[in-house]
Amino acid sequence: MHSRLLLAALFLGFIALVSASAIPVQKRSFKVERRANPNFTGNDGLKALGKAYRKFGWDMPQNLKDALEVRKAADTARRAAAIAAREAAAQKKSRRSLLDILGELGVFGNNGNADANGDDANANGNGNAGAGSGRHHHHGQGNGQGQGQGQAGNGQGQAGGNQTQADPTAQQPASGQTGSVTNTPEGNDVEFLSPVNIGGQTLNLDFDTGSSDLWVFNTQMDPSLTAGHTLFDPTKSKTFQEIQGAQFLVQYGDGSGAEGTVGTDVVNVGGAVFNAQAVEIATEVTQQFVDDQQNDGLMGLAFSTLNTVQPQQQKTFLDNVAPSLAEPVFTADLKKGAPGTYTFGAIDSTAFQGDLTFVDVDNSQGFWQFSSESFAVDGGATQQATAGGQAIADTGTTLLLADPIIVNGYYSQVQGAVNDQQAGGFTIPCDAQLPDLDLDVGGKYVARISGSDLNFSPVSGNTCFGGLQATTQGGLGVYGDIFFKSQFVAFNIGNNTLGLAPHA
Repeated sequence: MHSRLLLAALFLGFIALVSASAIPVQKRSFKVERRANPNFTGNDGLKALGKAYRKFGWDMPQNLKDALEVRKAADTARRAAAIAAREAAAQKKSRRSLLDILGELGVFGNNGNADANGDDANANGNGNAGAGSGRHHHHGQGNGQGQGQGQAGNGQGQAGGNQTQADPTAQQPASGQTGSVTNTPEGNDVEFLSPVNIGGQTLNLDFDTGSSDLWVFNTQMDPSLTAGHTLFDPTKSKTFQEIQGAQFLVQYGDGSGAEGTVGTDVVNVGGAVFNAQAVEIATEVTQQFVDDQQNDGLMGLAFSTLNTVQPQQQKTFLDNVAPSLAEPVFTADLKKGAPGTYTFGAIDSTAFQGDLTFVDVDNSQGFWQFSSESFAVDGGATQQATAGGQAIADTGTTLLLADPIIVNGYYSQVQGAVNDQQAGGFTIPCDAQLPDLDLDVGGKYVARISGSDLNFSPVSGNTCFGGLQATTQGGLGVYGDIFFKSQFVAFNIGNNTLGLAPHA
């Protein structure tokens, strides 16, 4: 009898297990908005070019080194002047406060009558209390005592008692404030941010398809580094767990980088959640990130082989969340002068013209890398670039950095274009009508870059810095945000391909 019951129970359990396993996992897609950071301070071509060279470890040409040194000296001097101005203003304010106090004490001829106008102060004077109004309470010890409209005494003593200050915490912003940037891009569309929720706390991060670390500004950093940033507080997250002994060190460009410790937490990007995502807790960041207020860190979307965590690399959010997506893909729909969108798990066919053309990606170096061996200017004849030339699609780089053959060939068709040694790269007349540039992508697709997007930023007078600049000879091309302004791009992590089409 018991054996029959046992067999029946096992059979029912087996049926339940089969039924449960047959329930499909609900897969989904989601969108994340990408908006310009209006406080980004690095909006000039020279810094953008230096950033890219350092990010990828390229040897800089001497003229670029010299130009960056001049800029660094100027920035240092400007920063020192700003600090001096703030200190002078603080001293002036301190002196003004002292004069106000002395005046209230009657030193400058108030005949011992304390000013009784204001809120929330108590004055205990040894002279005569003045006519009170508002919420002051005066307890004079001289010839008159008044509360509210009290009589003024006739003595000339000083009303020099204690005055209490308002609670200083009431004047300070609450810690952990969050905010989203909703205005349209400015400052040459140099940096864009997207909201990411980590352990229940929302930060604005820069999505970067050219790196593979997720790191954040946080409460463990020196306060001198964190002004204007939303800080992740690990102690306020119920789900944060430190990875003992793990550290990271990532370098991007223009000397920028970050280092610190590592933990895991629940990360939510537009509704897609991964419960144990590696989150890198910066303890040191370089000045560029300090100055870029409202940028609270970076989320790398390249392949996990680029992750810098030691002693054991960690997977990117994209790698971790891919199995739960409706399709193993994310798209970048990034436009000039307007908010853009990252979509994970689906391809919005209304966002581009025609059909997507997919090209193979070589991810052996961790990048979204493809061949790029030819070009054309203004719809003209196709010209050969370096045989075997390679490039990557990188949302974390501002400029379009290409084979020197492509760059020289393009600017040879622009009247007034100069490879300016002092500026550190090619400059153009700001009022030039720039031709379009056609670039080979993967041998299967030609991406047309609008000439209007290649006029990047002012240098001086009528001279502007070109948005197209050269890599090192034979180096890897980096097709950054200027490329994305003209092209809708789909990153397929399922079969390692890129899909491209012009924006709708």
